[in-house]
Amino acid sequence: MDQKKTSASTSSGGISWWVQLVTIVGSLLMAAGAIIGLVNPGMLVGHQADVNDAARVFAGYFAARNLAVACLLLVLLAIRAGRALGHVTALAACIQLVDLVLDCVEGRWSIAPGVLVVGVVFFLASLKLSGHPLWRRQAWTE
Repeated sequence: MDQKKTSASTSSGGISWWVQLVTIVGSLLMAAGAIIGLVNPGMLVGHQADVNDAARVFAGYFAARNLAVACLLLVLLAIRAGRALGHVTALAACIQLVDLVLDCVEGRWSIAPGVLVVGVVFFLASLKLSGHPLWRRQAWTE
């Protein structure tokens, strides 16, 4: 009975179906943000903000960060590297939560709830992959 429950909640390779879904959807969202930053950086800021050369440079850095994390998440999922995937999903969660703090400080209230949800879901996926709370050493060493 326990074996059936375990196999129903995980896919081949031991990564739960919902963790796979979080990884894929989260990666697509991060990649979409990166593409927006490269193609139309004005969409990343309010309509009243000027998009000058400095803003384009920082949009490029944003795009590089997001594309790197998104690609790494997908590659680790594809090769079923559960432990490394757990670490990178924790990194993605931390990025989202720092973004959330900055959104709140700068008054971007309309996007803050979505950023919070993505960050929390990434943290939950990381917890599932590591098997330990992230503040415990075992989450990073076992």
